[in-house]
Amino acid sequence: MLVPTSNPKFGDYQANLAMSLAKPLKQKPRDIATQIVEHLDLGDLCEPPEIAGPGFINLRLKTEYLADQLRAMQADPRLGVAPVKAPQKVIVDFSSPNIAKEMHVGHLRSTIIGDSIARVQEFMGHDVLRLNHVGDWGTQFGMLITQLKEACPEALAADSAVDIGDLVAFYKQAKKRFDEDEDFKTRSREAVVGLQAGEETSIKAWQVLCEQSRQAFQQLYDRLAISIQERGESFYNPLLAGVVTDLDALGLLVENQGAKVVFAEGFTNKAGDPLPVIIQKTDGGYNYATTDLAAIRYRTQQDAADRVLYVVDAGQGNHFAQVFQVAAKAGWIPDGVELTHVPFGVVQGEDGKKFKTRSGDTVKLKDLLDEAVSRARADLEARIQAEERQESEAFIHNVAEAVGIGAVKYADLSQNRTSNYIFSFDKMLALQGNTAPYMLYAYVRVQGISRKGNIDLDHLPAEARVYLGDDTEFALARHLLQLDEVLGEVAQDLYPNRLCQYLFELSQKFNQFYDRCSVLQAAEPQRTSRLLLCDLTAKTLKLGLSLLGIRVLERM
Repeated sequence: MLVPTSNPKFGDYQANLAMSLAKPLKQKPRDIATQIVEHLDLGDLCEPPEIAGPGFINLRLKTEYLADQLRAMQADPRLGVAPVKAPQKVIVDFSSPNIAKEMHVGHLRSTIIGDSIARVQEFMGHDVLRLNHVGDWGTQFGMLITQLKEACPEALAADSAVDIGDLVAFYKQAKKRFDEDEDFKTRSREAVVGLQAGEETSIKAWQVLCEQSRQAFQQLYDRLAISIQERGESFYNPLLAGVVTDLDALGLLVENQGAKVVFAEGFTNKAGDPLPVIIQKTDGGYNYATTDLAAIRYRTQQDAADRVLYVVDAGQGNHFAQVFQVAAKAGWIPDGVELTHVPFGVVQGEDGKKFKTRSGDTVKLKDLLDEAVSRARADLEARIQAEERQESEAFIHNVAEAVGIGAVKYADLSQNRTSNYIFSFDKMLALQGNTAPYMLYAYVRVQGISRKGNIDLDHLPAEARVYLGDDTEFALARHLLQLDEVLGEVAQDLYPNRLCQYLFELSQKFNQFYDRCSVLQAAEPQRTSRLLLCDLTAKTLKLGLSLLGIRVLERM
């Protein structure tokens, strides 16, 4: 009923409830609006309400109220955002690469979106468990174990880790042999049986492969500042038989072409026949759905989760809808527990097709980050040369890394996650527009004011107040005070792009204020008031960017 106005001339907020009440009350909306306004008591917050058009009620916040709120926000380490009153146990399932495969651009979105969602949930006061559901089990390990035994037996004999080289090349070699050599294929299938039975050599080979992948993943997570706890498919392996037994006991399992399945309602194949959720395959093996059902039971029972968020690409929508339905039918989702698939689109190249290398291969995540940092460095070095500055190698390295990685993250997070988006290094590294460098530059501007005036913004006079006079000051003040609303929305609806849009508009409003209002040259009390606005802008940018997983810089 109450929304921010689209145009400042109508005030700060607008209510259109008089229109919706016109029919049931059989009165004109404007008459209803008049009655509402006569009974409103908003004297401490707003100027007298105004009625516009057919019956819109416009509210304008008082200048003193805005000033008081800004001062309270500036003095609060949480910038006026109160933690939730009823914290929940929230599990965020994200990233989830496969063992023995390199992380590629397809993992970028799940990793970055999942991390940002987890950061926002944590900041709001929830107890968050970040889980990496890695693909560390399954039939593909048969060929990998067999290849390891034959191509790198020393890895099995050693007590400590042995580097087996490029895991992606290793995987391709194993796959080629599996496809072309029947004897190798037979031995690979026997290795799967050995692995599932706990045979010592197979387990050792599996551990070697997992550990090498883990180290490669961790290097990328460290670079992206991602904190995540591994709990792969293998973790749930001992629980899978129980899933089958219990579904059978509940009368939900049926036999279908030799497999044990559950039919979820509303799902059909192209021919229009009911689509089964395969729980146990004809050979006795288990399916992804079985593992996901075991994970749901564990997460809701042992982990006692109130909310489980699956940050997985949109292509898995039907899979999760089916699995959630089966879990609900089985009574495995306690009352009040929310399971949510958080879908996202694909990363596309400038040609509108899936983002790939020139040779047609999937782009490795490491290569993508290296390229972003390299371009950020080249741009920085060109600016340093043009400005005839002297900067250390450590400074250049630090700024290039922060800008390059930040730009990649922000370019992704600033898109509506359900849409596909076109990847462009040139756009994401631009100093203008809705980009990370634009936000970082706004933050750096405030630090520049602090340095130039030799002012410690953390120790402005306690009695200092905010005085709003210029239109740009009002616009900046109102926008700053929307932070708690925006974070509340992002925490609930899980769209980080709303936070990006807020920060972009904040940077724009700050730059308009900066261009129009003198800060250091202003007379008191205006000078300190404007320093407070600058400080609050910088703190809000720093907090907002940190919730996106992006670190700020003092200088660029």
